[in-house]
Amino acid sequence: MKLVLFGATGMVGTRIATEASARGHQVIAVSRSGQSPVPGVVATAGDASDAAKVAELAAGADAVASACVPPRDGKDPRGRFLALNEGLVEGVRQAGVRRLLVVGGAGSLEVAPGQAATDQPGFPDAYLPEALAHRDVLAFYRSLGGDGDNGEDGLDWTYVSPAAEIAPGERTGTFRIGGDRMLTDDRGNSRISAEDYAIAFVDELEKDAHPRARMSVAY
Repeated sequence: MKLVLFGATGMVGTRIATEASARGHQVIAVSRSGQSPVPGVVATAGDASDAAKVAELAAGADAVASACVPPRDGKDPRGRFLALNEGLVEGVRQAGVRRLLVVGGAGSLEVAPGQAATDQPGFPDAYLPEALAHRDVLAFYRSLGGDGDNGEDGLDWTYVSPAAEIAPGERTGTFRIGGDRMLTDDRGNSRISAEDYAIAFVDELEKDAHPRARMSVAY
């Protein structure tokens, strides 16, 4: 499979590139720097918000993935991150690629029916703008179609939320897959290593088990 991966040099993007390449997929790693995150992986420079560039890079691909994150410059990231994803979707459509996987956020996961983590008292202020930016993007993808329908223009997207805590760690291959509810362990912790998240992400790339839906990954 040929995968065009935007945001390939970040913590999660690097591990997705590593996992997909190790499984024999052809990975085109796209970042602003154009640097290769993994030895042997083809890299190029590009901006996911530039629809024309996305279409150029995605031409002939089997799937496109985004591990892009909201801007972290201290300014409100919501509008800019939404615009990035709008440009990405437009470019994917122009390229004629149907499959799009997106690294999502955890703040919009429900801690109780109808109650997102971002809405709870004590949600860290430092993380709130980024969490809300991710939530806006999830709403955007859902507006394209979901719950098993064909989606607008037939775009087959999947939004992959990590656990509340994601960090570099061990590749165990053991984790749980969920939906909109935040998964926690028997101590109430919600966490996943970036390495195991990448396994779940590439599994979804290969199996397309959650078309036009959000899925979540945690121990």
